[in-house]
Amino acid sequence: MSAPAILLCAVMLLVPLLLTVILSFNVYDADAGPQAGTFTLEHYRAVVSDPWYYAIFWRTFWISGLVTLICIVVGAPEAYILNRMKKPWRSIMLLVVLAPLMISVVVRAFGWSMLLGPEGLVNGVLGAFGIGPLKMLYTETAIVIALVHVMLPFMVIPVWTSLQKIDPGVVNAALSLGASPFTAVRRIVLPQIMPGILSGSLIVFGLSASSFAIPGLLGGRRLKMMATLIYDEYLHELNWPLGAAIALLLLGANLVIMLGWNRMIERRYKKALG
Repeated sequence: MSAPAILLCAVMLLVPLLLTVILSFNVYDADAGPQAGTFTLEHYRAVVSDPWYYAIFWRTFWISGLVTLICIVVGAPEAYILNRMKKPWRSIMLLVVLAPLMISVVVRAFGWSMLLGPEGLVNGVLGAFGIGPLKMLYTETAIVIALVHVMLPFMVIPVWTSLQKIDPGVVNAALSLGASPFTAVRRIVLPQIMPGILSGSLIVFGLSASSFAIPGLLGGRRLKMMATLIYDEYLHELNWPLGAAIALLLLGANLVIMLGWNRMIERRYKKALG
């Protein structure tokens, strides 16, 4: 019964990944392009030996980590409030949370570019208080703001799903035994929603690290992240093997970070629940 799903996964995921691996080892000729059937480690050597690539990797991962942290700080309380709401307000709030997913990422990126531009609404409001104008467009700040807006639903929904599995009577019992609301949330609710926070953080971090549209439109040509760098190697430089090598290194680094984060949170979750 699982054969169709396995076949679909192999065709849509494993085969392209294998072809990318093969491409990353091909010799690149500036006149003739990638040379099929050849083998070289030069593309990987060029990336791991150049500090310029390290700076782009670092920018990509610290922005992704900051976006993930902000989404946890904002998304977990938002999911808790959503879980405590009654009908029909819960449905309305859920629609508000999911509404950004109904709009193209490119459209949202253009919207933020207009809001954060020199003549945008944000600088207009700051100017009314005698502040600015501030340079926000084509900065890391603009990328973080837009990514948080895009990624927040991916944090809220997993946490909300975990909250629905908690018996409200357990929290009420803690309150009846003298625990403060903050203590009840910290000692009872938080440990039980850690799987939801873990799932959401992995999704947010992975999508942020591989995001292209928002860094490309709000970061500009000079403020590169890994996805925009890969795009440039493929379509501007036409150096497909180098672009494939960078993509695979990004995938490997993503997996290492996400697996390490997953293991650390799972250990704390098991320890908190005994």
